[in-house]
Amino acid sequence: MTSANLLDFDLEGLAAFCERLGEKRFRATQLFRWIHQRGASDFAQMTDLAKSLREKLATTARVEALPVITQHESADGTIKWLFDVGDGNAVEAVFIPEDDRGTLCVSSQAGCAVGCRFCSTGHQGFSRNLTTGEITAQLWFAEHFLRKHLGRAERVISNVVMMGMGEPLQNYAALVPALRTMLDDNAYGLSRRRVTVSTSGVVPMIDRLGGDCPVALAVSLHAPNDALRDDLVPLNRKYPIAELLEACKRYLAHAPRDFITFEYCMLDGVNDQPEHARQLLELVRSSGVSCKFNLIPFNPFPASGLLRSPQPRVLAFAKVLSEAGIVTTVRKTRGDDIDAACGQLAGDVKDRTHAAERMAQRRTVILHPASRKAATPTAEEQ
Repeated sequence: MTSANLLDFDLEGLAAFCERLGEKRFRATQLFRWIHQRGASDFAQMTDLAKSLREKLATTARVEALPVITQHESADGTIKWLFDVGDGNAVEAVFIPEDDRGTLCVSSQAGCAVGCRFCSTGHQGFSRNLTTGEITAQLWFAEHFLRKHLGRAERVISNVVMMGMGEPLQNYAALVPALRTMLDDNAYGLSRRRVTVSTSGVVPMIDRLGGDCPVALAVSLHAPNDALRDDLVPLNRKYPIAELLEACKRYLAHAPRDFITFEYCMLDGVNDQPEHARQLLELVRSSGVSCKFNLIPFNPFPASGLLRSPQPRVLAFAKVLSEAGIVTTVRKTRGDDIDAACGQLAGDVKDRTHAAERMAQRRTVILHPASRKAATPTAEEQ
């Protein structure tokens, strides 16, 4: 009989598992606290559980973390782990310490099928979705490792961002139980405002998340018009900007914050001109979406064929937005000396999608003037 990995369950799932063992619901709550609040993986340590239950768990269950392949620590305190998820695949998670918070960036897939031009993960291709347990295990390991590493008894990780490898909303069934565990007061007790799901724009799943488990939402926008976004974020061809903004507006009715964060990777000569900033303003004003912009310095890698926008141009772009009353931040680059910065997570993926060949064919970005309406892309542009 295959034992169940208890990291795969949110509290409701664990209660159902305990009921199958003939146990009361409160036993699931006790067990949940031992696993997530105390980091216990040995049932013998769980001394307030009945001996009969511990014996049942020993033969039917396990708490199985992901094997750590490598750990790298940046000069700025950022820590990156490479986790083995089997069958030749590995995923990365990153801890980013700040004065007022500790943020963990978590992966949701081995690779990514979206294929954004500026993202190293997308160039790795896609192998498979992670399980709930594999998503939760990244937080479970990081939190309890960091407490020992930093000599702290209290919680270290205050924020989780689903911004690691993969498109979280394309792994929805595994994502939501993991989010519920992060939010549960019997586990990590994170505020909905401090758990962020980042998406490239899977419109139907944005709507589902709003109903099922609304947390903070970040949308990878990266372009002010459909023609340019089609080149940079291929998912835009299925869910164009107008549909995406309508979904964002609907999400705000459920969101724990009163704004959507739009992520915008600054690419030299591609999407970083003042006219692009002005068109962004027109977009958000006409859509009525309350938002803030997070401008992200691009972290170059050879296969992308792209370069980082110069800092003066990034600041000029930010000025256009902020002077129009849009809250705009420029993300600090953290962990770039260990390839842990935004867009650099690549892990090790057995690609089933032939990404390298497809991305090579799209190496040249077709530039479209920001001031005119996007035309239908030609066959050559696609």
